[in-house]
Amino acid sequence: MELDIRNYNETLIRQAILEKDLHLELSEDQLTDLTCLALNQLPARYIRYPVDMAGYTSSAELEAMIQDAREALNNALSHLKLHPRSD
Repeated sequence: MELDIRNYNETLIRQAILEKDLHLELSEDQLTDLTCLALNQLPARYIRYPVDMAGYTSSAELEAMIQDAREALNNALSHLKLHPRSD
């Protein structure tokens, strides 16, 4: 059984990565690690469709989620810099 759901925080983390142009300087493996580290700091917010967030989330709550995602990404980036993977 496959359900069509996603964690909305994945979208917010991707947006934060694009805002900081990290996709231009990090490898795919580093981006994957970074995303996992950031998402592990955030609660899961499962949705079926992006419109679900717009319809059931206030603008203040959405802005707080965006800020939390940016902070989680910054924390994850600091962790990656302090603990580089030795492949």
